[in-house]
Amino acid sequence: MEGKTYLEIGADGVAIITINNPPLNLLSAHVMLSLKENTELALQRDDVKAIVITGSNRKFSGGFDVTAFGNKGKHGKFGFFSIDFITDILEAAGKPLVAAIDGPALGGGLEIALACHARISTSSAVLGLPELRYGILPGFGGTQRLPRLVGLRKALEMILKSKFVNGQDAQGMGLVDAISSADELVTVACHWAKDILAQRRPWTVSLYRTDRLEPLPEAKMMLEHARVKSKKQSPNLKHPLVCIDVMEEGLIRGPRAALWKESEALSELRQSDTCRSLVYYFFARQRTSKVPGITDMGLKPRKVNTFAVVGGGIMGSSIVTALIVSNYRVILKEMDEKALLAGIERVKVNLQDHVKKGKLAEAKLDKILSRCKGVLHYEDFREADMVIEAVGENIYLKQRIFAELESYCPPHCILASSSSMINLNLISERKELQNRIVGTHFFGQAHLLPILEIVRTEKTSPQVIVDLLAIGKKMEKIPIVIIHNSTGSVMNRMFFPYSQAAMALVERGVDLYQIDRAAEAFGMTMGPFRMIDFVGFEVLTAMKVQFSKNFGERFNESKLFSVMHKGNQAGETTLKGFYIYDRDSKFIPNPDTMTFVNKLMKLSDEEIVEMILFPVVNAACFLLEEKVVVKASDLDVASVMGLGFPEYRGGIVFWADTIGPKHMHSKLEKWSETYGAFFKPCAYLAERASKRTSLGQAKSRL
Repeated sequence: MEGKTYLEIGADGVAIITINNPPLNLLSAHVMLSLKENTELALQRDDVKAIVITGSNRKFSGGFDVTAFGNKGKHGKFGFFSIDFITDILEAAGKPLVAAIDGPALGGGLEIALACHARISTSSAVLGLPELRYGILPGFGGTQRLPRLVGLRKALEMILKSKFVNGQDAQGMGLVDAISSADELVTVACHWAKDILAQRRPWTVSLYRTDRLEPLPEAKMMLEHARVKSKKQSPNLKHPLVCIDVMEEGLIRGPRAALWKESEALSELRQSDTCRSLVYYFFARQRTSKVPGITDMGLKPRKVNTFAVVGGGIMGSSIVTALIVSNYRVILKEMDEKALLAGIERVKVNLQDHVKKGKLAEAKLDKILSRCKGVLHYEDFREADMVIEAVGENIYLKQRIFAELESYCPPHCILASSSSMINLNLISERKELQNRIVGTHFFGQAHLLPILEIVRTEKTSPQVIVDLLAIGKKMEKIPIVIIHNSTGSVMNRMFFPYSQAAMALVERGVDLYQIDRAAEAFGMTMGPFRMIDFVGFEVLTAMKVQFSKNFGERFNESKLFSVMHKGNQAGETTLKGFYIYDRDSKFIPNPDTMTFVNKLMKLSDEEIVEMILFPVVNAACFLLEEKVVVKASDLDVASVMGLGFPEYRGGIVFWADTIGPKHMHSKLEKWSETYGAFFKPCAYLAERASKRTSLGQAKSRL
């Protein structure tokens, strides 16, 4: 059933129009037409003196339905909603309109509120214009009205960073006029509307305000600074620059002309590849928590209050940090007093990092740290709801730990391993444990990176997976459920070919720093050699051993790796790897590696990107072929969140489909004949290429 709006007329002559499209009151062409119809009706009626617009169930509007982005609208006329309705009917109304805002007022929802003559909000309401996240720009007048209400500087920050503000902060900025409790919100808005009518409050038309705009020379400097910053941060993205141009248009030629430019830009951008990719990725992220055969069974997550973590090293202490910040109680076990104190000290350092980055208040540190209890024995594990083993990649040590856990942990306790390299089936062969053993792989540092791989064995109970999904949500992690346990997990199996292919190119004479520059110009967060330094040679060594053992000819032995490792150049943690680092993580090329920069092989940046990323696509295809994950879209999310693949390209599989499986297959086939089996395309890719079908099993909802 399509959403609509409802019109009610009070005895005091104030009409209340309610947006109703649960759960978030999203806008659509149908909802907008209904709003237009009811607004016009209220304006025509003699018994209506003023109008209040609000949303049902204490939610104003979450914005325009994202599924509409990337498609042509029902109305081909530019500015149908933005100018014909919002500007020329709603804002130009001869009766005062007041927005009563609770919950989300985002995107088009906020833009409707901006065109009202006043805005009343609850303190907890959330206001923002996040359109740039989807490859478009605010298209209902937001680029013009927001700067005129809060000033250009704050408007640029809100729009370009998709920054949300709460109602209290919005009042301080001038975005809303007053704060009310949720229970009194509509009543206060009605009184405000009547006060405007009686000239006790100002009747403000946002589009033509100028009192909060910076002087034009200063505004132009701000816009130019924003352009330079945007080009530097996102050189491949067009839409932020288009948005800046539209905002400047309003300052130079006036807001009315800029509204037309805004509408034309929206029409063009919503059909762009960037918009399609970002919208696809938006839904891909939402789908990660939906696992067929598990989340559709009607299971409810059990309550988990207390965690235990075995091992306080870099990974273990990072997991402890992530858990206590998420309001869990944690028991940290180490083998001796010295190791335990070191582990707790690492947790303190991690928390201080959060404070420095503004994620935590200094005053809360002691309270958060008090949630962690250090122990030297398993006796306290009797109260644990879940244990995470976080020791080194030593199968015999892990087997011993799981045998000990069986003796101390209660029968309901989930037993997890943070291992990403050892097959979970080998950790315990005891039937009593197998249905509650699960993998919890935090890629990188658990308290920093927002992704969690949940690894299911053949015996893991669906209930345990449902529990982990709920835990991941509380920890604000994006879950990737691996339904077929294998060596290396998902992200490591896609990451390793990235670094292997890059090292193979260097051995054939390609400048390793050109490789990193080409990868970053493509949009990767880090080039392969920067990523190797970031991950560390110790981790890479463990991966190298397991990959050479388990993947045979698909593993490429690199002399470069061995030379660097022998030279004790272990990466960013030791301040020396392929780059030299200072204490502030600034880096320069390592002169010792210049011996590898012999430039015998000349490749364009495009060729380099293909040769380091096509093997990653091939690795993703192997994961699909082996049914390690349920959905190709999960690999897209993993590639963005874990590998640093550019979000605006939709993820590794989505991008591969835009290139074409046939093209990728032919290139990999050619390289395998020249450079060896590492590049050999897998059967899944070959089959999709021959049939000219997409690699992805779940494409966009567009």
